[in-house]
Amino acid sequence: MAVAERLWHLPHAVFQLSMVAVATVAFPWRRRRPEAVLLVLAVLAGAAPVVGPVTAGAAYAAALGTVRPRHRVRLLGGASLLVMAAGIATGPSHGPGSAVYGLELGVVLAVTAVVVPGLIGTVYGQQTRLLRALRERGDAAERARRSADSEARTHERSRIAAEMHDLVGHRLSLISLHAGGLELALDRAAPELREEAVVVRRTTRDAMRELRQALGVLGPLGRDAGRDALTDATGTRADIEALVAESRDGGISVRLEWSGPDLDACPARVRRAVHRVVREALTNVHRYATAAHVTVRVERGERVEPVGQDEPADDRAVRVTVRNGPSPAADGTPPETWTSSEARKSSASGTGRGLTGLRERVELLGGAFEAGPLASGGFQVLATVPTEPDDDVAWRRSGDGAEAVTPTAADDAAALSRGPRTARVLTFGLGAVALWVLMALAIALVYGQPRHLAPPQRPRLGMSYQELKGVYDSAAERAAATGHEPPRPSGTAGCVYPPAGRDPRPGEFAVTRYCFDVSRRLISIDRFTVPSVRDTAPWETP
Repeated sequence: MAVAERLWHLPHAVFQLSMVAVATVAFPWRRRRPEAVLLVLAVLAGAAPVVGPVTAGAAYAAALGTVRPRHRVRLLGGASLLVMAAGIATGPSHGPGSAVYGLELGVVLAVTAVVVPGLIGTVYGQQTRLLRALRERGDAAERARRSADSEARTHERSRIAAEMHDLVGHRLSLISLHAGGLELALDRAAPELREEAVVVRRTTRDAMRELRQALGVLGPLGRDAGRDALTDATGTRADIEALVAESRDGGISVRLEWSGPDLDACPARVRRAVHRVVREALTNVHRYATAAHVTVRVERGERVEPVGQDEPADDRAVRVTVRNGPSPAADGTPPETWTSSEARKSSASGTGRGLTGLRERVELLGGAFEAGPLASGGFQVLATVPTEPDDDVAWRRSGDGAEAVTPTAADDAAALSRGPRTARVLTFGLGAVALWVLMALAIALVYGQPRHLAPPQRPRLGMSYQELKGVYDSAAERAAATGHEPPRPSGTAGCVYPPAGRDPRPGEFAVTRYCFDVSRRLISIDRFTVPSVRDTAPWETP
């Protein structure tokens, strides 16, 4: 407004300022009603040119969010027509001074405040939508690649599992069979060695069970066999209750605490992880703390506290806790009262491979896992599994066990769309300033034209020489008329021969003669033709 008052000398400053206030109130609604706001601001811009920059911002926003080309063309065209119509209507009263000047002002504002910002918004909107489409296409290609890689790994694991089952499983079956026969033979021949044969047979049976578990990990997760098969009930409350009941039938004092809704609506891999955590923890209790009291707690639905102290709480996760009390040695039970097998189980230290596998399974789903001894002498396994794992995160294990995110084509597209923020801001700012300067100069040209000027009068008899503005004598016209002009009227004091227009016919030259009396009053206007020299070559023709 200040620049407009200095450059354009706008009339009706109060009206212009009120239009600025109305445009400022309407502009924030451009995100919810971009089309209506643009049309309203177009009318205001035609009446008050100081609203032009605000209208340019609305045109940019409307074109940016409009997808259909025909609708965008109709919108920008209608806004341009409204600007010109408002300029014509308000030109005589509040504008440059007439309907013609109002139309000129409307055309200038339609181009600089509607068309140019609309084209810029159209280009940027198409670029944004193109980058979004490329990002989605890259995500789809990346998911397809990961699916193919996963399928290839699954087939390779299945092949390895089949070979291990054929080679190692058969040998372990033979060892178990011979250990059973040795146990029967030693029962009659050397009863004091029978216990060693029992240990060999039971160890072989445990090895067979661990081998089946390893084959289940190597093989496809959804096509395990036996009791490890993945079904619709895997990981649900009924499944966990069945695991607890099996441990209780095996002589373990175990209690289940379930908090929150069932897990039947969770993805299969989440339910499978919950099942494996509970089963592996109870298996460790069977192996190393058969006389301990065990508590299995599954929490879902409430705000689950995280495993790590630095992680935020999550209300979309399942927390599984398996805690057992101290072993019989910690309770003060004399070691000499244990059986031979219990003593060997208690003295043996686990390899930890089962817990490592659980940690990898949980962390691949984006969860957290902790396992370790308690201060009271027992042991605790704690896992937090998200109910909605992120499918777009691809984890790759490096040699030292660290986790790294595999870059995808979507990440490249996102980086391309972000770009240097400073460069984008500078480009947008410079473009806006350039458009504003162009708008100001164009409006200044319209307002700078002379207004309220009467058209020049046509020459008539009786006018003075001073009233004939723009009439002067031409020496060429005077020379052409000498000898060919009609007689001058009586009382003529002098004549003026102004430059004539086009020749009426080829070979003729039109001359106009204004004759004045002694008082320099126009007494005669004569128009006549004289022969002209035909253009010929500068040499003689024979």
